[in-house]
Amino acid sequence: MYRLMMMPRHWISTTKSAIKKVVLAYSGGLDTSAIIPWLKENYDCEVVAFAADVGQGDEELEGLHDKAIASGASECYIMDLKQEFVKDFIFPTVKTGAVYEGEYLLGTSMARPVIAKAQVEVARKVGADALCHGCTGKGNDQVRFEGAFAALAPDLTVIAPWREWDMVSREDLLDYLAERNIETTASATKIYSRDANAWHISHEGGELEDPWCEPTKGIWTLTTDPMDAPDAPETISLTFAEGELTHVNGQAYGAYDALVELNRLAAPHGVGRIDIVENRLVGMKSRGCYETPGGTVLVKAYKALETLVLDKSALKYREQLGLEFAHVMYDGRWFTALNDALIAGAESFAKLVTGEIVVKLYKGTATVTQRQSPNSLYSEDFATFGADDVYDQSHAEGFIRLFSLSSRIKAMHDMEK
Repeated sequence: MYRLMMMPRHWISTTKSAIKKVVLAYSGGLDTSAIIPWLKENYDCEVVAFAADVGQGDEELEGLHDKAIASGASECYIMDLKQEFVKDFIFPTVKTGAVYEGEYLLGTSMARPVIAKAQVEVARKVGADALCHGCTGKGNDQVRFEGAFAALAPDLTVIAPWREWDMVSREDLLDYLAERNIETTASATKIYSRDANAWHISHEGGELEDPWCEPTKGIWTLTTDPMDAPDAPETISLTFAEGELTHVNGQAYGAYDALVELNRLAAPHGVGRIDIVENRLVGMKSRGCYETPGGTVLVKAYKALETLVLDKSALKYREQLGLEFAHVMYDGRWFTALNDALIAGAESFAKLVTGEIVVKLYKGTATVTQRQSPNSLYSEDFATFGADDVYDQSHAEGFIRLFSLSSRIKAMHDMEK
């Protein structure tokens, strides 16, 4: 008891009666539609809905304000985070080279810190004393949101209804809303869980819960089936200045608009589809299908330009940095000193990443075919297989003897035994 009394006040669980105003991360989906009345009934508090526009599409945001109010929210803030999301979260991640477990381009992971940051800002603005999210107790997002809340607003209580209420299925939530005459577009037949933003769309649930089951065509919503994609390839150019994507096909774009244009160009060719089983942070494996058309092109182009301007040691270190950062981002550790250090390291390499890359799109593939940079370390004079006047091949003998010296010494030692 004594130790509990000596702990900082915000470490002690706040009683429900102490909660007066909650800011809920609201999507308008089934879960968060049920959370609004549930909070009012169980916490007797005012609920302020907060929605983030991270490029998921106008149809996802249409009518969202009125829907939140109809569900019982006192206010609904819809914040346009698209430009910030792409410029301050996606592009820095691309510069690190981060790819989780070799395939996942971290679309959902990257969106969580920008959303959590804005949610805290709304909470401060309206004088809330609690934050709420609709993440389940099985997934990664609960860790990502609450890790951000801990870093940005440790004084605010966090409410996670899925860890409290006794509802366990979509049918339970639908019945709960029906009993309170709250309308929803959700139904028991909508079996997929999807998350969309400017970078990607993810798909989980349904037949995907069986890893032996091939995804049906109905899974994919953003890209054309590669088998149905155009029979003629299309080439596009991407121009970078110190790691920043500045032009697509010679046209200047801001960060968000550049990504929108890449999505527009790549999606019809079926680029960016993956079907993976991944290790969740909470310990279990999950299967998901992801569509990241523009992002796949951007990552390929960026890495191709890196190979032109970074030497062997620099590229090796950047690859190690990217491997570590993939876990930092996936695990929801954006607001940490480690994150800042890794981002700073990637930025130092990115200063060299200036030039132009040409990518060919064809039936689900994105292939780099041309590359140029004023910082290029490639020298045709040295690399040619023809005659040259700049490289004396006999010099390689001494290098090899020194490079393999430790192996030679060990072999001689073994022969003496």
